[in-house]
Amino acid sequence: MDAKVIGDMLPAVVCKLAKGESVITENGGMSWMDDGIEMKTTTNGGIMKGIGRAFAGESIFMNMYTAQKDDVEIGFSSCFPGQILEFDLKEGESIIAQKRSFLCSEKTVDIRMQFRKKLGAGFFGGEGFIMQKITGPGKVYLEIDGNVIKRELAEGEKLKVDNGYVAAMTQNVKLDIETVKGVKNILFGGEGLFITTLQGPGTVYLQTMPVSKLASLLYVGPQR
Repeated sequence: MDAKVIGDMLPAVVCKLAKGESVITENGGMSWMDDGIEMKTTTNGGIMKGIGRAFAGESIFMNMYTAQKDDVEIGFSSCFPGQILEFDLKEGESIIAQKRSFLCSEKTVDIRMQFRKKLGAGFFGGEGFIMQKITGPGKVYLEIDGNVIKRELAEGEKLKVDNGYVAAMTQNVKLDIETVKGVKNILFGGEGLFITTLQGPGTVYLQTMPVSKLASLLYVGPQR
């Protein structure tokens, strides 16, 4: 499968398929496609796996698009201003991502829920108990809110992140929380009681405009 990301603020992935090649996406994820592509709705692994994906922010059913002839194109658009990340995962290689970030992938890619093992990180880490675990082999595309900041963490190196700004990370990065120090910082600092921590080694992908933050600002309205 050949694919390219197009666009700036509202990007899309355009995939060119040869006859017999397939791409999968969540329900309603397709934006346009050439004639000669067949759609099939599937649980992609069984109903229990579909339910697991639902907990991770995706739909129980997924759509598989298969080319019936060579050189046909299909497009998948992001639903929020931001960027699209491409990962070409090897056999058994995984990426951990925020819920609802999956856009599309080759059919060989496995998508399932990933539980945060620590209760504190689940309750207060801003990423929730459940994230998405996406495992290769194959190409996968994730939609990220706002711009992407990529950080490489060395062994033991720690990065502190406000809740909601973690978009994705490699599997060996440790996600946890720690308490904000100082009563005045907690009451008046605007960061709340807890902050997310990410510890290397591994790669972290941060997003600059989480949907949750934008929704909160729109709800509260401009401050003067």
